[in-house]
Amino acid sequence: MMLLIVILALFALVLINVPIAVAIGVVAVVGVWSTMGWDALVNAPLTLFNGATSFPLIAIPLFIFAGALMNTSGLSKRLINLVSAIVGFVRGGLAMVNVGVSLFFAEISGSAVADVAATGSILIPEMKKRKYNKNFAAAITSSSASLAIIIPPSIPMILYGAISNTSVIKLFVAGIIPGLLGAAMLAGFCYYYAVKYDLPREEAFSLSRLGKAFKEAFWALLLPIIILGGIFGGFVTATEGAGIAVLAAIVIGGCIYREFNLKLLYRAVLDGVVQTSVVMLLVATSAILGLFLTEMQLPQQLARQILAITSEPVLVLALLNVLLLLLGMFLHGAAAIILVVPIVMPLVQQIGIDPIHFGIIVTLNLAIGQQTPPVASVLATSCSIAKADMWDVTRVNLPMILVLFLILMLVTYVPFIPMGLVEYMYGA
Repeated sequence: MMLLIVILALFALVLINVPIAVAIGVVAVVGVWSTMGWDALVNAPLTLFNGATSFPLIAIPLFIFAGALMNTSGLSKRLINLVSAIVGFVRGGLAMVNVGVSLFFAEISGSAVADVAATGSILIPEMKKRKYNKNFAAAITSSSASLAIIIPPSIPMILYGAISNTSVIKLFVAGIIPGLLGAAMLAGFCYYYAVKYDLPREEAFSLSRLGKAFKEAFWALLLPIIILGGIFGGFVTATEGAGIAVLAAIVIGGCIYREFNLKLLYRAVLDGVVQTSVVMLLVATSAILGLFLTEMQLPQQLARQILAITSEPVLVLALLNVLLLLLGMFLHGAAAIILVVPIVMPLVQQIGIDPIHFGIIVTLNLAIGQQTPPVASVLATSCSIAKADMWDVTRVNLPMILVLFLILMLVTYVPFIPMGLVEYMYGA
């Protein structure tokens, strides 16, 4: 009953336009006061501070900053030119370029919103110029960016790993195969759409053009190699890899491409600070909510109630997917992770689901949530760039949401897809 009251109170505050981080903090403080008394609130500031300062979480502002640096230093434009030279000759190639560039960009920023902001501002106007429907341009930009958050490094995975005390690096590895599989399916849909609406091919394939684009993008391509090579090779942690990403982006953008100056650095810092503050305030207030949930043993109560209905992992996962999909429609990804993961982890562990496997399930659910109004933060950003109505774009986006849902079902019920590479690299 208490869990239901907490959730209803949280949604009531959100519905009257209280910021989500503030709403979580208010509900948590009132809950702590009502269950533990005034004395417990003395520890609230310390809990807020400790909640946002764990070492893995430092990677979040660093990856966000690296993405902002990419967007202001010409790296994004060079990656787009390279992918266009590779697949631009195929019918629907520009849409496929959108998918491919999202994967590249996400390997550096780990953020779907940063992905859309960086690539959409270039690709959506270009797609409209080439007679792509603006709703389709906004939809494929948005969906490919959300898919890309399961490609390492991923900020939602870092957040999940910190909250669930799970290996962030193993989460990164588990996301590789589902991410590439989803990208291939989205690219296939782009080809089908292009054939159906007789969209033009881009420039004919040219080795000289490819060579020139590769030469210009060479240093930008080193970024994901440096980051992921260092992390997966065991040379650096995810947090240290994020720091290297920032340093490499500054050196490549400022010293090699020379499209970087103090004004652009200021803009990148400002963008990074704004995005980081939203996430980290959520993380901080969630620490107090976690204190309240632990004291009331609400996660354990939820586990007992669900297990009273069924103990079959297949059905439990179905129920959790429904819960996450519904929450994803109304909450931003970070808020959903913060709210749900501490509550459901005891249940996940009790029925024997690997927390790495469940982390990919959570991330994919949130990727779908970024595409489903009314919140749909990534879709809203893409629609803003395309100057398109969100509901019109959503209708066009339904087949791509279906692709994301299919990947979710495969990941949920065919564990080998996310876990095969993890078991190969790290053992059972």
